[in-house]
Formats: sequence, structure tokens, C-alpha cells
Amino acid sequence: MHGPAVLYPLQPDHPQLVAPFAALVQRTRARRLWLCQSFKAETHQVAAHLAGMGHTVPVGTSVTLLPLRHPYEAAVQARSLALLTDRPVVAGFGIGNPDFVAGLTGSPYASPRTAVRDYLTSVRALLDGERVEQDGPYHRLSGSLMPLDHPRVELGAGVLRPGMARTAGGAADVAITWMTPPSYVAGVLRPALEEGARLRPDPPRIATAVHVVVVRPGRDPRRLAIAAAREHLRAPHYRDMLHRAGVRVDPHDPAGTADALLDSGVVVAGTPEEIALRLADYSRAGVDEVMLNPSGVLLTQGVRAAVADLEEIFAACRAAAGTAGRATQDPARSGQEPAARAASGAAARLLG
Repeated sequence: MHGPAVLYPLQPDHPQLVAPFAALVQRTRARRLWLCQSFKAETHQVAAHLAGMGHTVPVGTSVTLLPLRHPYEAAVQARSLALLTDRPVVAGFGIGNPDFVAGLTGSPYASPRTAVRDYLTSVRALLDGERVEQDGPYHRLSGSLMPLDHPRVELGAGVLRPGMARTAGGAADVAITWMTPPSYVAGVLRPALEEGARLRPDPPRIATAVHVVVVRPGRDPRRLAIAAAREHLRAPHYRDMLHRAGVRVDPHDPAGTADALLDSGVVVAGTPEEIALRLADYSRAGVDEVMLNPSGVLLTQGVRAAVADLEEIFAACRAAAGTAGRATQDPARSGQEPAARAASGAAARLLG
């Protein structure tokens, strides 16, 4: 049985900083270790180094920035990770901000959605052993990969708003979201993904990064919520997404912003048991894979404290799933309160 996934949310100076999180994935049987784009120790090389240390765990990138590498190189990097870990890989890609794109390509993408669609289409075809002939506005490619057996590589697209969700629906295996409340996933993103996938058998599954904080003596959940989300709150596209989701963020009101993040489930704080139940909201919203993001604690109290939080949350999730399983099998518990049954059932799906 798999638990939620683990997200290492920083740019590491050395793979050794990530190793405790990879070890956590191994001993808890977490679903995957997710890594972000790093301009320090490069993401794919960190994952390869961890595999060489013996941490051969499933890996995901959430997300690497597609202007940095040609689709051919992206396909080679992704399948190399699958080969070295001998585990499935999620290769997630995103645009980056317009200034970043302009700094690499000369100008921002006129249509970010077209850039993502064409990029994912080329990478998918290459990984499937096909020859690609692409002469579009954002990349050119004429060629194919040499044959190589390796575990499955899923392609992910970073998704915050409905337009990109529709694009991901048609081109991605996984829609990767950050800081998206469950109500927004269910009411906005999932319908857009389904709309974009209307010509496919199934829409992409959804993987969502969720900030988590175990409340302990001396910890201020508001302060940790702001520490976790601060960098993303500075980005216009994240502020716009949160506005669409009804989450009021105001740079002049940090206490109110923290309360909004906590109340909406963008940051989930509480005891490990309370967090496990709140995470079930994401399962009910249609999220297939929750990435536990401990950045608030990691930034303020370090690696050991962040790993301890995650370990306790995993234990609580396993206990919640076990309770759900026993309730399903025990006729005497069939009259339990419907909302509690739904919550425990969602926890079990999250762990499945």
C-alpha cells in the first residue's frame, strides 16, 4: 500500500540534503519522491545520485522548466532516470515566468499553451519509440530515440488555471498543481481537464503539492504558513489562481493571508491525525496523488524536523486507511456518521 508522495521543495546545494527524504520514501513506502527545478544541484543529477546511493525510489519532477532543454534532451533525461532507478518516473514540465523565458529564448512565448502542448507531444512520441517531425513556433525536431527498455515515464504539466488545464487534458498524463485548494480542483481544474481530454479515453490524473505543518508547542501555524507560501505569493499567476479560488491574500495583511491559506486547505496544519483527515478533502476533489510539502518547517527548523513531521503524517494516514478498511468489513459500523465514513474512505483511496 502506498502513502502520499513526498516533495523536497528547495533547490539543494548537494544531494545529501535530499537523502533523508529519499530514505523516508523507502521506509514509509511513500508513492514517490518529487523534486523541483533546481539551479543549484541540477534536478536529474540529484535524483541519479540518490539512486547511486541506493535510494532507488520512484521520482517525479514538479516541475522542470521546458525552456531549459530541447524536447529530445528532455526525453533522454526522463528515461535515463527511469533506467537508473528502475522505477516509474513522472517528468513534469512548466513554462516559468515570461521574463525567464525571454532571457533564454529572446521573447516570452506568445502562446504558453501551444508551447506546452507541442513540447509534451514531441516528448511523448519520442518516449513511445516514434519518429518526430516537428517544425513549430517553439521547437524543431526531426528524429527519434535509440531503443531502450525502461520503466514507464509519465509526462506531467504544471497547471494552475483552467486554460492550461484544458491543454494538459489533451497532452499530459499528469496535471501537477501547487497550492490549489480542494474546492478549486474539484470545481475549476478537474472540469477543464475533462474538457481538454474529451478526445482521449481518460483525463490526466491530478497530483497536487500541499503544504503541511504539524502543530507542536512553540510553533505558530500562521508564521509557518506564510514561510511556506511566501515565494509563491509574490508570483502574479499564483495570486491570480488564489483569487479565482476565493482565497484572499493581501501583502499588507499577513495574519489574514495566513488564516485564508489555513482555512482553505492550501496549508494544512494540525495534529498528524487532523492532517490525514484534511488530506482526504483532496482525494474527494479528484486528486490522485498528494505531494506532502513541508517547506514551512524545513525553512524554519531544518531537515530533521521536516522529516519527523512527514513520518508522523504518514503513520496517521496509514491508521486512517486501516480504520476505513475495518469499517468497510464490519457490519456493526455500517451506521457510522456519513461524513466520517466519507472521510475515512477518502483517506483509504489516497493511500491506495
